Amino acid sequence: MITRSPSRRQLLAGAALILSGLGSQAIAQAKSTVKFERGNDNTAVKGKVTGDGYHDYLLGAKAGQTMGVSLIADSSSVYFNILPPGSSGEAIYNSSIDGNDATGVKLPKSGTYTVRVYLLGAAADGGKTVPFTLSMSIM
Repeated sequence: MITRSPSRRQLLAGAALILSGLGSQAIAQAKSTVKFERGNDNTAVKGKVTGDGYHDYLLGAKAGQTMGVSLIADSSSVYFNILPPGSSGEAIYNSSIDGNDATGVKLPKSGTYTVRVYLLGAAADGGKTVPFTLSMSIM
């Protein structure tokens, strides 16, 4: 049996196909900056998340403040994480473990926090789109 190695052209075509898929996945992520109206310490936003994508909500806060986040959705597959400033994915709160109502989360440092909304399970694997309402407060 004779085996052939792929040609350089075939390797480049394959690499381009893989990279194009990765690029479209990165574009699918959404990011929004959250601002509270003057005099308010809370707000609510409506959004949607699809498949293995996620939506990041960015909030500025100071060390020692307390954050609250509540997620309401018609699906039990949607969750959120609270990521501290500078995080590369490590969460200080994970709602898939601790529940979709985070109250009294003490913030360890000043900076921009990220509330990341995402899907798990069959909804993520199947590319399902799930609308949600996210309430956030910082006191």
